[in-house]
Amino acid sequence: MKLPWPFASARRRDELRQEFEAHLQMAVADRVAQGEPEETARKAAMREFGNIPLVQDVTSGMWRWAWMEQFERDVHYALRQIRRSPDYGAAVVGTLALGIGAAAAMFTVVDRVLLQPTPYRDAGQLVSVQETNGSDYTWPSPWLDIQSWQAQSRTLSEIAFSAKSPGRNFLVQQANGSEVDAERVSSNLFTALGVQPSIGSGFLPERPTFAADKNAGTLVLSNAAWKELFGADRTIIGKVVKVNNDSYTVTGVMPPGFRYPEGSHETPQVWIPIQLGSDDANRSMKAMQYTVLARLSHGATLQSASKEMSLLQQHIAMEYTNARLRKDHSVVRVQNYAGVLVNRDTRTALLALQAASGVLWLIAVINATNLLLARSVTRQREIAMRGALGASRWRVMQQMIAEGLTLSCAAAVMGAGVAFGSIRLLAHELSEALPLPASATPNGLILLVLVLMTVSSALMSTAWPAFLAVRAPIDSALKQGGIRAGSSRGHHRLRSALVAAEIALSLTLLVVCGLLLRTIYTLRHVPLGFRSDHILVANLSIPSYRFTEKDMGETLYGPLLERARHLHGVESAGLISEVPLGKTFVLHLEMQLSSTTIVAFMKAVSPEIQRVFGFRMAAGRFFGPEDNANSEPVVVVNEAFARLYSPDPHNPAMVLGAKLSKDSPLRIIGVLDDERQKAVAEPAVPEVEIAIPQITPKSGFYRAIEGIAMDLAVRTDQPAAEMIPELRDTLRQTSPELQNATITTMDQIVEDSYGSQRLAAHLLEIFGGSALLLCIAGLYGLLTYIVSQRNRELGVRVALGATRSALLWLVMRQAGTMLLTGTVIGAGMALISVRFVRGFLFGVNPYDGWSLSGAAVLLLVTGLTAAYLPARHAAHVSPVDALRAE
Repeated sequence: MKLPWPFASARRRDELRQEFEAHLQMAVADRVAQGEPEETARKAAMREFGNIPLVQDVTSGMWRWAWMEQFERDVHYALRQIRRSPDYGAAVVGTLALGIGAAAAMFTVVDRVLLQPTPYRDAGQLVSVQETNGSDYTWPSPWLDIQSWQAQSRTLSEIAFSAKSPGRNFLVQQANGSEVDAERVSSNLFTALGVQPSIGSGFLPERPTFAADKNAGTLVLSNAAWKELFGADRTIIGKVVKVNNDSYTVTGVMPPGFRYPEGSHETPQVWIPIQLGSDDANRSMKAMQYTVLARLSHGATLQSASKEMSLLQQHIAMEYTNARLRKDHSVVRVQNYAGVLVNRDTRTALLALQAASGVLWLIAVINATNLLLARSVTRQREIAMRGALGASRWRVMQQMIAEGLTLSCAAAVMGAGVAFGSIRLLAHELSEALPLPASATPNGLILLVLVLMTVSSALMSTAWPAFLAVRAPIDSALKQGGIRAGSSRGHHRLRSALVAAEIALSLTLLVVCGLLLRTIYTLRHVPLGFRSDHILVANLSIPSYRFTEKDMGETLYGPLLERARHLHGVESAGLISEVPLGKTFVLHLEMQLSSTTIVAFMKAVSPEIQRVFGFRMAAGRFFGPEDNANSEPVVVVNEAFARLYSPDPHNPAMVLGAKLSKDSPLRIIGVLDDERQKAVAEPAVPEVEIAIPQITPKSGFYRAIEGIAMDLAVRTDQPAAEMIPELRDTLRQTSPELQNATITTMDQIVEDSYGSQRLAAHLLEIFGGSALLLCIAGLYGLLTYIVSQRNRELGVRVALGATRSALLWLVMRQAGTMLLTGTVIGAGMALISVRFVRGFLFGVNPYDGWSLSGAAVLLLVTGLTAAYLPARHAAHVSPVDALRAE
């Protein structure tokens, strides 16, 4: 039976030893038979055989697994060397672990968001089809356009479409309902994605019709919904469940991990077939509701599909009777589906951060190279001795590279822990800034990159020191004092150049970090237009199915506000369909004012919301108790709206008393100061606010707002940790479904609104701080080493009359040269690099002199401080001790 290495190798070595011993015994026996004494015969036989261990090594070197044995011995030797110098090993491992960890963490995020294909069959063939007027803004597609594409396109197959089910959706079980993410999809969606249910048959492959088709009243569950809500019951197929007030028959359960749309939040999902209605029979505003994806036909490319669809849409657009709609739907954009999930800004930010982490890794490798250079100098006598005993240069280099690989492997293990631990720590920031969740679970590609970084780190940091070490002359290294033979001027210049490179790279990171920190500082000082302190916000999952044919204002919102107001420590409480800077729900209102079309945000608010947020009035009044269902319908607008509508843009009060539009009964009673609505960095846009007490089932806005989204905002003087349980209990008493509301502070919502800028700033703080630490450590280590190597020279200088200040200046001058060289090079690199983060800056010039000078001063001050310690040691060298030591 063939044994694997190392068992076969050990057996063959034992057999080889036994064979040599047998031949030796036979030679000894022959000589004894000829009359020689046994001891004399053994010595003579051994002389004839020669160096038996050498012959054994040469023989075993021809075996198949010899190189693995050799590598194993090199690793064991490396471990002994590291054990003898634990400080050196810890410094190299720690340095490389920091660089590998940062690069691996960022690559994990980039892989999940940019590189990892969507979990569908042949994901590269999936495309998104969007209609636009040629600008960056896209519109959903009407059914009639989709029907034309399905009939005429030759480059696209399996054209499927979907629409978000309106409002909040609850899968009702017994008395309570659990919120689900309901998506209405065409019956061929799963076929287009190339994914079929793991249980059941799913939807029948029929195209939707205006009459109810065979898929009517069916539903497919996500694996998460099946497990969480039905306990993984395999008999669920064929059973009837309720979503809100509608009954559906379960026809399938999707495989684990399947989500559509990809990137949607983690709520359990259900999919319901689309049933076309009367609005879909024309190309009106009400029909613009579908998101379209398709699969490229065999042999088709993205370019050919784009060209064909553009030609088709030119003819289809002529069917629009509305001139504006005809223009908005005149162009079709065909894009890779995965590319649509991530916008350009997020892609640029991730690539820039990946580059920054790569720079930090490079700094770490340079620092490790410097440490290994110093180590190779101290081992020159050992290396020379091995060369004198016959070891080849390649054999010595091989052993040193094995040592570097051992250190790098240990660093990779630590770095992987740093990478995945940091992703978990930054999970909240990542979820707020990225469209897809960044998992801390490694996959094959991440592990491959980790292995490549490990090997690259070892080779880059070890190869040059090993090459220099084996090229040093053997005779001079073996002479007395030859341990400094490698401390040549060229050696020092190389190490100085490496430190200068570290300084340049560190300055680049510090400058970019400074720009983003100034951006965050500027954003934090932008007037928000509202107060955010001492406010708790509960994002309510409205169980609208419970209040069918009821006035939600009276049966839900009124009792909820009454309970919230009477909680201990609550100063005021109000409802708003979306808090400022929130991300829950936005309703756009389009109106024709004279010859101007205004698109505005529309929000439903309770009168108390002004006290909660401290909104200031530019003119008129806010809602009050007198604004109820029986009074005249009124609205409050913001200054951005007033500037567009008022005859005098500088006098917002002139809109007071005016109707919202010619055909609208809504009268404007107040103008709010502008506030930051969607992002701190974006100016205010027109906004219209409607009083919740005036929104009844008879009003046109009821279905658009009441049952879709609502935030409860509470101003309190109690700590959030104490208030949240009481508030959640109040929500449960009002309706059981409300107890699952997400509750957070308004300060946290404002903080989260900084999004990608904050994430980039936090990561660059870590990268920049780590780079500065590594840079200073490298400078300090180099100068300390130089002082120790020049100990005798410094002692002679003192003996010949050199002053302490002269020796101090000697070392500080060398440090200053490296710092200035690195700073000049780094400044040029920084000016080139800042253009990659230009899109994330707010209120800061990309070529801001303060950021550049501040980073340079920080680097110079910390560098000179680190240099002062070895310089001070050099200035206090005792000439007697230095010369005696030699």
